[in-house]
Amino acid sequence: MKARLVRIGNSRGIRLPKPLIEQAGLTDEVELRMQAGVITIRAAPGARAGWAEAAKLMRSRDDDRLLDPPVATRFDEDEWEW
Repeated sequence: MKARLVRIGNSRGIRLPKPLIEQAGLTDEVELRMQAGVITIRAAPGARAGWAEAAKLMRSRDDDRLLDPPVATRFDEDEWEW
């Protein structure tokens, strides 16, 4: 399928047919990538996509520990009651 670049202010844009947008699952936000003369338009990943899987993987590797040891604060030293 061919399309024309259209002028949008100082930029250029391309009109995508609605069926193509629906087939690709595109919404208002997309991800663009440029590699070796090819521009790829993809559906933007959702916020925190993959975080749950990454956390499970870290836990399975016992890699979900704090980077620095806990440091007592004034609250811990003065106000905390056991």
